[in-house]
Amino acid sequence: MRVAKTWIFPILRILIFAAIAVALVKLAFFAPVEAASGSSAVPTGEMVEPQVAVAIGTVTNDVAVDATVEADAAVAAPATLAGTVTEVFVTQGQAVAAGDRLASLRSETPQDPVVQSDGTVTERKPIVKTAVVTAPVAGTVGALGVIRDQEVTVGDAVASVAPPTFHVTGALAADQLYRLVSRPAEGTATIAGGPAPFPCTGLAVGGLGGGAASDETTGDAGSTDAGAASSGQSVTCAVPGDVTVFAGLATKLTIPAGVATDVLTVPLTAVEGAAGKGIVTVVGDDGTEEEREIDLGINDGTTVEVTGGLAEGEMVLEFVPGAAAVDPCVDPSTGEVVC
Repeated sequence: MRVAKTWIFPILRILIFAAIAVALVKLAFFAPVEAASGSSAVPTGEMVEPQVAVAIGTVTNDVAVDATVEADAAVAAPATLAGTVTEVFVTQGQAVAAGDRLASLRSETPQDPVVQSDGTVTERKPIVKTAVVTAPVAGTVGALGVIRDQEVTVGDAVASVAPPTFHVTGALAADQLYRLVSRPAEGTATIAGGPAPFPCTGLAVGGLGGGAASDETTGDAGSTDAGAASSGQSVTCAVPGDVTVFAGLATKLTIPAGVATDVLTVPLTAVEGAAGKGIVTVVGDDGTEEEREIDLGINDGTTVEVTGGLAEGEMVLEFVPGAAAVDPCVDPSTGEVVC
């Protein structure tokens, strides 16, 4: 046992370390046979951009706009006669009907005296005119601009009447404005926690009013958000008189702007441009790529109608080369954050 501890075990340790050293030298300085002959495995993977086929489908162009309920503006009742206010018939906050008296006016125009042939001078009475200013609409008297015995001129605001009616208004993003080339007469307004969705009539598009926040938005592609390009335009429609609403309520306004059925479609991400004309990258059977101008119809924020330039079954790149990546957490049809 003493011989084993003194000689055998030390020799075994030396042999093991020597074998390890030889193996390391071989790995470091002597290449394997297959590597030297060039037969080692090489990467064969290839990056392929996603493609999509031109397909038949249906495109529903419903533009969803984030909007707000606002009270209709007060209507001014102007003076129709230059003269003096003789009576004010209403007080601020009073309810009136269209045509109710608001104030009365009187004017006196002096006349030159009549001189007889014998020198007698006869004074003439002044010409007196009166007028009554009436409420232009039914509603509540707002600001009263006059008091009794006050002098007024034609056009001065005697009072203003705020009608008990409301409208819905919201800012439009640039892409939404292009989708509203064909403008319907009404939309559908929905108020969370409020009445059932109701028709909003007299729909009109114009410059942003005081109540339509230009940094809100909308994309329909959906609702307007802070990242959407503002068009500087707003959409407005009237709330029916039998629907109970309150100024300041947040509303979703959906505008039906057309439906195209059984038409050629491609994803909107595949097209550079979204209205009238666009450019796609067509992939041939041999893998070659060709940029092609196409004609576009309506879109729903996700899919666009192709009216010319492509045939069913042709392959195009799913994403425009070099375009910014689509945020997967934003619903392109509504602009809402979903994750």
